[in-house]
Amino acid sequence: MGYERSDVNPRGVFIFLIGLFASLTFALLAMMWLFGLMTSERRAVKTAFQADEAPPPPRLQVSPHREMKALRAEEDAILGGYGWVDRANGVVRIPIERAMDLLARRGLPARTETERTK
Repeated sequence: MGYERSDVNPRGVFIFLIGLFASLTFALLAMMWLFGLMTSERRAVKTAFQADEAPPPPRLQVSPHREMKALRAEEDAILGGYGWVDRANGVVRIPIERAMDLLARRGLPARTETERTK
């Protein structure tokens, strides 16, 4: 009573192994088909972009430190120099140091009583 009286069913094991092999083969063929499909779409996208065109954004920076230094130098030149903002309306840009000196000498314009109550 304490043991099995029959052995493993070889026919059931054989059917299981055939089913396992068939499902693995189907999965392999499906993956090969999907990878082939993706590769052909990738080739189509690559041919759409020419070699001389820049890739779509976002683009990776080649040298972030050098680009940041160039950006800061450009901003400092704008902030520290004279230039036109709107020539037609006579709006100019002056250096920050000069603007602070002018503001310290002249002061801010005083508000009228009607402006204070708003």
